[in-house]
Amino acid sequence: MIDEEASSIDVGTDTDPEPASASDAEVTKAHNTTFPQSAGLDIEANDIGYLATVQLGTPPRDFHLLADSGSADIWVGGENCQADEGGGCGDHKFLGEKSSSSFRDTGKPWGIGYGIGHVSGNMVVDHVTFARFTLQNHTFGVASNESAQFTPDNIPLDGIVGCAKLPLSIQQTPTLVEALRSTGLIASNIISYKISRESDGKNDGEITMGAMDPSKFVASSLVRVKNVNTGGFWEANLDAITVNGEDVGLVNRSCIWDTGTDVDAIHSVIPGAKFDTSSNTWTVPCDTDASVSLVFGGKSSQYSRAIWRPPPVDHNNTTGACTSAIAEGGVSKGPTHWLVGGMVLKNVHLSTNEDTEDISIARLAN
Repeated sequence: MIDEEASSIDVGTDTDPEPASASDAEVTKAHNTTFPQSAGLDIEANDIGYLATVQLGTPPRDFHLLADSGSADIWVGGENCQADEGGGCGDHKFLGEKSSSSFRDTGKPWGIGYGIGHVSGNMVVDHVTFARFTLQNHTFGVASNESAQFTPDNIPLDGIVGCAKLPLSIQQTPTLVEALRSTGLIASNIISYKISRESDGKNDGEITMGAMDPSKFVASSLVRVKNVNTGGFWEANLDAITVNGEDVGLVNRSCIWDTGTDVDAIHSVIPGAKFDTSSNTWTVPCDTDASVSLVFGGKSSQYSRAIWRPPPVDHNNTTGACTSAIAEGGVSKGPTHWLVGGMVLKNVHLSTNEDTEDISIARLAN
């Protein structure tokens, strides 16, 4: 999600699409995780977003929250939630004193605006369970007002769990990973991501707190690079980029982990690539064999045609033009700052460590 007040890195979505329509809002459940510090990431529609199940309140109830590395706050709808256009906030889970005996409203107002909508309400205190860890009396947001992007019955998320660093927090309360670390529930301030792809049927996406799940990546391919961003984002210097083995020739670049990049230079060497002025995005033939490699820390991460697969421009024609995963984005500070997002992240295992300011990238196992 892109915050109107602070640009963001969103693992949860590709190029910040609108929430799924009624025809494509199915959720593909993730398989149960075996690593004790991991929680599964369900797939919303055709890789539109990734949902983590979080238990809130007493008794604990399941809430399905969009896992968003581009924001740092947790929020869910409140029992008194009202939509902008009037009426309730749809067929979703809501939290309040009626459903949770441990719920406490602080009375402190809170609100956030995203590129696709906004919510507002109060800060509250309640119990939060995530990836088998329980935080007692954690502070987060409950929305009493939601815009139309979040309220339809067919939107499968009940709120958002932000996984970014504290500088991006609107609530300015300890982030989820910071709270887990400060209470001793995890040993390191680490978040790791394995993003799944709906089309391959593996349904093995997960988010891991405090560690890296060794079953999800090839250890020999692991490369660690330093975060070069001081504003709350995760950004790494990029050594090179190649398309079909051809060095594009761009130097002194860095990558923020979101969707977008210096698009002309890359797409100029991909046969059939076209720029769509109406949507301000690039398209490539869905059947392209173009292979893109990003080089970090001297190691190359190769992305096959899978990077171009979803979504086709015409959802009824999967052999025509597909939207490129590489597009301009709101985080970019200029032509030397690239953005790497969801469709790219499906091809690697990503881990961020706030203790050491390291970004770890590895080839996926299997």
